[in-house]
Amino acid sequence: MYWFLVIIVFLLAGVKSQKPKKYQKVSVIIPAFNEEETVAKVIEVVKKVSFVDEIIVVNDGSSDNTEQEALKAGAIVINHETNKGKGQALYTGYKEVECDIIVFIDADIYNLTSNKVEAMIKPILDGKTDITKTKFARASGRVTELTAKPLLNFFFPEISFEQPLSGQFAARKEVLKRIDFEKDYGVDVGIVIDADVLGISIMEVDIGAIEHDMSPLSELNLMANEVVRTIMNRANKYGRVTMIDDIGYFIRMAILGLLLIILGLFTIFFVKFVPLSVGVIISFIGIVVAIYYIIKVIVKSIIMFRKTPRGNLIKSFVKIHFPMIISVIILLLMISTFIGAAHFEHGVLSIEPNSRNLIIYADDSSRDNSISVRGPYTVDSAIENESNIIRMPADAMLGLGIKENDTIKIDNERYIINQTRDGEHDILRLPINAKHSLGVQDEYIIQNSRLKEIFSGVTITHNFDKDNISVYEKYRISARDKSASNYEILVNNNSIVNSTGIFKFNSSYDVAVGGEYVTTLKFPENQTFEYENNTIEVNFKNTNSTSIKQFITQDKGNFINFDLSDFIE
Repeated sequence: MYWFLVIIVFLLAGVKSQKPKKYQKVSVIIPAFNEEETVAKVIEVVKKVSFVDEIIVVNDGSSDNTEQEALKAGAIVINHETNKGKGQALYTGYKEVECDIIVFIDADIYNLTSNKVEAMIKPILDGKTDITKTKFARASGRVTELTAKPLLNFFFPEISFEQPLSGQFAARKEVLKRIDFEKDYGVDVGIVIDADVLGISIMEVDIGAIEHDMSPLSELNLMANEVVRTIMNRANKYGRVTMIDDIGYFIRMAILGLLLIILGLFTIFFVKFVPLSVGVIISFIGIVVAIYYIIKVIVKSIIMFRKTPRGNLIKSFVKIHFPMIISVIILLLMISTFIGAAHFEHGVLSIEPNSRNLIIYADDSSRDNSISVRGPYTVDSAIENESNIIRMPADAMLGLGIKENDTIKIDNERYIINQTRDGEHDILRLPINAKHSLGVQDEYIIQNSRLKEIFSGVTITHNFDKDNISVYEKYRISARDKSASNYEILVNNNSIVNSTGIFKFNSSYDVAVGGEYVTTLKFPENQTFEYENNTIEVNFKNTNSTSIKQFITQDKGNFINFDLSDFIE
């Protein structure tokens, strides 16, 4: 019983010690101009929201009964003697109220609900954002689509709200002190831009469908002018015109210089019919142009960054000038490749870039990947006490159709294939005699496409293990791919081997068991034979594939050698 009381005491102490949430006063500002038919309904809806403390209607020089309807509905009314515009009405309300959170709602919404109002305020109360702006279920207005969005995409591409001119929004008053209120229809987009550039958190919330009066064309014309003016003023203020105009030109010229460097290097190393001097001249011109304009970009950017609030400026800068960044990255990758391929010996600098080999299989052969990238491989000496072992990268094994523990015969010397050591992904370690026979030396670079040429003529003994049966397939490496066929070996109706390689039509291929001759196959005839009460079938199949595996014919030894010792026992 005592332990139960102790737990209760601790729980009560924990509850008591919890810090209560700070009270946040919420004020709703409703700008209104001749809205006697709807203003009272909007007020009645807002009054239903429990955490709204006061409702203020700014009567912007109305000539109808807007003021009386607002007072009758229970709102505080602030009057403008003349119509000063929505922005000035919002600013008047903002300056008058003493609160933590301000909500701005239009007075002409017919279907406003308390849920819509709560959706605007709740994210701020919960600490999720500093400003909320609304979007609602209807097509964006003509001013939004024809003026606001195109200009925002050009000067402020990081701003991607669906409805930047929605009209309804809420904010912490402390952050609004950092924002420059426009005195007209530019107020909405001005707040959105200021918040973005200054790094103030802003969230777009969906309040569903709304219904309100459509503005006449004359008013839309005025609205468009004021929205355009606001965006252009902000673009000048925050350096976006400079970014697009002056810096944009410098960046485009810098990109031209970088592309000339890339073009020059490409012609030097990969285009044989272009003289070396032409490639050098192109690269030199590119270097001069790129350095000159990159310096101009840096100097102009420093000046702009010193004058402009940080916020999302860097994000916008990167988004607008992404092509230059990609060009620099491409150039750096090319230069790093050339540096990695550079060798200096006896006063001579040699640069010979070696590319990787992209392989796309379009035949019917079964493979784990239809697309792969392999090589190049660097030759190195064999590890001490491994004079009969070749350590070969996995990609090189795939290229030659071999695997670990296969044997390779080079000039009558046999070597065991082993995997590379950790951290030596593309290192091909060869014993000294193997290097001499293959005509390579240490630090020799072998592109994947040349691997079959280097190993052309060597004999591979490839091992298949399944169900305690070992089958050794023997073939020679061909210097080029040739049309291939598939063969399958079944032992007692169980598939043991399924392989593809080059067969000669009507040629004979010997089969052995334990090294002793058993029978001869004649391609492409399928054959079945018996051995120690086991039925062995060899079936051939034409496939739309190629291979470098030239299977050993009868005059050169056994094509297949079975080891059935474990299976028979």
